[in-house]
Amino acid sequence: MSDLSTTSPFLAAYDTLLARWPVPVEALTVRTAHGTTRVNACGPADGRPLVLLHGGGATSAMWFANAGAWAGAGHRVLAVDLIGDPGRSVHDGTPLGNVPGLLGWLDAVLDGLGVREADLCGHSYGAWTALEYALHAPARVSRLALLDPTQCFTGFRPGYLLRVLPLFLPRRTPDRARSYLDWESGPGPGPDPDWREVYALGYADFPASPVITGPRPTAARLSTLTTPVLALYAARSRTHDPHRTAEATRRALPHATVTTVPDVSHHTLPTAAAETVNHQVLTFLTQGRT
Repeated sequence: MSDLSTTSPFLAAYDTLLARWPVPVEALTVRTAHGTTRVNACGPADGRPLVLLHGGGATSAMWFANAGAWAGAGHRVLAVDLIGDPGRSVHDGTPLGNVPGLLGWLDAVLDGLGVREADLCGHSYGAWTALEYALHAPARVSRLALLDPTQCFTGFRPGYLLRVLPLFLPRRTPDRARSYLDWESGPGPGPDPDWREVYALGYADFPASPVITGPRPTAARLSTLTTPVLALYAARSRTHDPHRTAEATRRALPHATVTTVPDVSHHTLPTAAAETVNHQVLTFLTQGRT
């Protein structure tokens, strides 16, 4: 279950980061059997829906450097706080339980928003969720943008798993999360300071539910995917070998557009390379559309 006081340092940091979005943000709440889901929406109400799924612990506020550009191009941006994860969604209903439960929750969120079909963009764990959802409900996903997706085409680096393991030990502290982010982003641009605090405080203080994960999609499952795909990899990502993973993506999805972005890490890709990411995603979303 997830519940926090509205005066918590974590929610104050969340709101500080959300205030940096350069466009007006509408806070939407969608009730599902699993609890209430927070969706931060911007852009024209009649724009083409673009659903954003954040990485683990990142919250939907992480899109501060991207949402304005995509909304300004006419998209209706719908940035979802993953239920059970740090954020303003409240997991006070039925447990998700497994991957079908996670995907069923996203079905319910889109139904509650009145979205029959959307473009999806996810980062990290959110990219894995977006890919699984596109395989689950291909008729509802028009285009799929994956930002340094994890556990989709290759596994984690063994060294990364050893480094991340302490994050799951008892007595979590913000400093442990800050140290991890600083290690993963080095030696390139560091994480945005405001977002770093959101991640660190959420990691230490938020009573999150168990993370729903599953195996990587098999080659046979991936071969059924006809949705157009963009995959952007961070050249300095420490979560996986970005070049090997990019090649694995091309093999699994020959129709995909695959690019490696220089000088950024896994966590800093959406922000430190925002100009490149925003342009690449916009180009992908509008290509061939009138």
